[in-house]
Amino acid sequence: MTTAINSTLLVRPIAPADNAQIAAVIRAVSAEFGLTADKGYTVSDPNLDHLFEVYSAANCAYWLVGLDGKVVGGGGVAPLAGSDADVCELQKMYFLPQVRGLGLARRLAIQAMDYARACGFKRCYLETTASLTRAIRLYEHLDFSQIDGPMGFTGHVDCEVTMLKSL
Repeated sequence: MTTAINSTLLVRPIAPADNAQIAAVIRAVSAEFGLTADKGYTVSDPNLDHLFEVYSAANCAYWLVGLDGKVVGGGGVAPLAGSDADVCELQKMYFLPQVRGLGLARRLAIQAMDYARACGFKRCYLETTASLTRAIRLYEHLDFSQIDGPMGFTGHVDCEVTMLKSL
């Protein structure tokens, strides 16, 4: 017997009460792909449990994806530390398996870049790792180009794939 399940997807800005849930998503996805803290990936970020506060700063934004009231993913944008003032960084794009393939990463990336453009940024930078082939394909479809070496200071020393896009 097949039973229809009504699921509600919602994209919204991060709120203070969301910190623990999105940190848990980032940790779960990182573990799934072997992105460990000892290698400098996002899970080593000292602010991981305080993303609402981080993205409350000027020219920063972070959006969550909720499924039936539970956080299942998110992504955001912020100025790229240690770089030119016109460069932002697409950051912390993580999604649990049950919502992958639905176009949510694309939607959030576009939303983040639209926000960045409205803030006056001219270029968008990102870092990822070669094992995240689906993410790299998405970024290439969004007209990001791979560049030689990192820009700014992100603290993610093992993200060997660096990409840039003109906004």
